[in-house]
Amino acid sequence: MRCLNSVETTKPFSLVAQSIPRLYSLIPRGRLWLLLLGLTYLCAACNASDAQSSGKAAKKRPVPVVVAAATQKTIPIQLSATGTVEAYSTVSVKSQVGGQLTGVYFQQGQNVKKGDLLFKIDSRSLQAALMQANAAKAKDLAQVKQAQANVTKAIAQVNQAKANVTKDIAQAKNADVQAKRYNSLLQKGAISKEQADQFQTTADAQRATVNADQNGVADAEAAVVAAEADVQNAKAAVAADEAAIDNAKVQLSYSSIYSPITGRTGSLKLNQGNLVQANATDPLITISQIHPIYVTFSIAQRLLPDLKKYSANNGKLQVNAIPPKETGRPVQGELTFVDSALNTQTGTIQLKATFANAEERLVPGQFVNVVLKLAEEPNVITVPSPAIQTGQQGQFVFLVKADKTVEMRPVTVGDTIGNETAIKQGLQPGEQIVTDGQFNLVPGAAVQVKPEVGSREAEGQGSRGAEGQRGE
Repeated sequence: MRCLNSVETTKPFSLVAQSIPRLYSLIPRGRLWLLLLGLTYLCAACNASDAQSSGKAAKKRPVPVVVAAATQKTIPIQLSATGTVEAYSTVSVKSQVGGQLTGVYFQQGQNVKKGDLLFKIDSRSLQAALMQANAAKAKDLAQVKQAQANVTKAIAQVNQAKANVTKDIAQAKNADVQAKRYNSLLQKGAISKEQADQFQTTADAQRATVNADQNGVADAEAAVVAAEADVQNAKAAVAADEAAIDNAKVQLSYSSIYSPITGRTGSLKLNQGNLVQANATDPLITISQIHPIYVTFSIAQRLLPDLKKYSANNGKLQVNAIPPKETGRPVQGELTFVDSALNTQTGTIQLKATFANAEERLVPGQFVNVVLKLAEEPNVITVPSPAIQTGQQGQFVFLVKADKTVEMRPVTVGDTIGNETAIKQGLQPGEQIVTDGQFNLVPGAAVQVKPEVGSREAEGQGSRGAEGQRGE
C-alpha cells in the first residue's frame, strides 16, 4: 500500500467523509471507534515515512557556498579614527580706518591669493591729511634753512668781534707804551702832569675797549649757539613732519585692503556703499587657508607608546583621510603634530595631520575617516572578513576540505584592514574557506562551490541562463 502525501490524501479523505454515514449504518456502534483509530494511525505513519525520506534527501543535497583562499601578504599596521578638517590658518579681515566702502573686488567663496585687492574705502580725507603733512614739512624745511643762515651770520659776528679784540689789544698795548713813556718824562720834569695823565687815560680807555670787545666775542659765540639750537629745533620739526607724513601714508594705505594670505573667502558681511567702522567687532570677510590643510583626530592613550615607537623608527607617518560617501582613493598626508598633554576626561591625545589638499577634497569643518599607518607587517595570512564567524568556543571559519565537505576550524584573528582580516593562528596559505552561506552549514556538510556575485564566472553563468531562457 502506497502512503499518500498531504496533497494526495485530500481526495480520499473527502471520499471517506462522504462514506461515513453508510459505514455508520453498517458497522456496529461498539466497533466504529476502532475503525477511526486505525485510519488515524495509518495517516500518521504515511506522513512520518514521507518526512523521513525527504530529510534524507535534504541531508545528502550539497549546500551552495562562496569560498576564497587564505592568502599571505604584507599588511599595514594602522590605526583608525574619526577626524575633523581644520583650516591651516584663518584670518578675519577688518578695516583699520572708517569710511564708505567704495569697492569690493571678489566674489563670496572665491579663492584669493596673498596680495589680491579685496576692498576700497573712501580715501579723500586721508589724502588731504597727507597733503597737509607734506605742507608742514615744507614750511619746517624753510625754517631749517633760515636757522642755518642765522648760524652763519652769528659766526660772522663772532669773527668780527674777535678781529675787533685783536685790533683793540694792539691799540691798548700802544697806549700803555705811550703812557709809560710820558710818565717817565713827567718824572724828569720834561712835560706837565696834565699831559702824562692824558696818555694814561687813553691807555686805560683802550684796555676797557679790549674788555668790551672780548665780551662782544662771548655774546657773538652765544648767538651762534642759539642759532645752532634753532637749526636743531627746525630739523626736529621736519622729522616730526616726516613721521606725520609716514603715518598719513599708512592711514591712506588702509583704505585699500589686500588679502593677507592665500585661501578661500567666506560670507561677505558688508556690501559696497555701506559705512565701515574702524576695527569693528564683525570682520568684513574671513579667509581660510586650505592649501595645505589640517585634519585633527584623537587616539587612545594606550596607543601612545606604539605611536612613539613607530615615529622614532619611521620618521614621518603616513595618514590617509577618506571624506564621507566617497569610495575613491583616500587623500594622503603626514602626521605633523602630537599634543603635549592627554585629555584627562576622554583618555585620548590629540593629533594633527597636514594634507596638501591639491584637489580640494577636504573642506574645513568636515568629518572624515582617518587611517594612521604606523608600519608594515610582512607574511601575514589574511582572509575576507565575512568568513570570520563567532561561536560559543570563540571565532572560527568553515574550511572546505578536498572531499567538498566543511570543517569548523578555530582561528585567532588580528587586525582588520579594509575587507580583510589577519589570521594569527589556525590557517595556512591557500586553504579554502567559506565566505558566504555559513548559516546553512554544519561540520561535515557537503558543499557546492558557487561563484561570487559580481565575478566573471557569475556573469558568464547569468548570460548562459538568459540565453537558455531566450532559446526556450
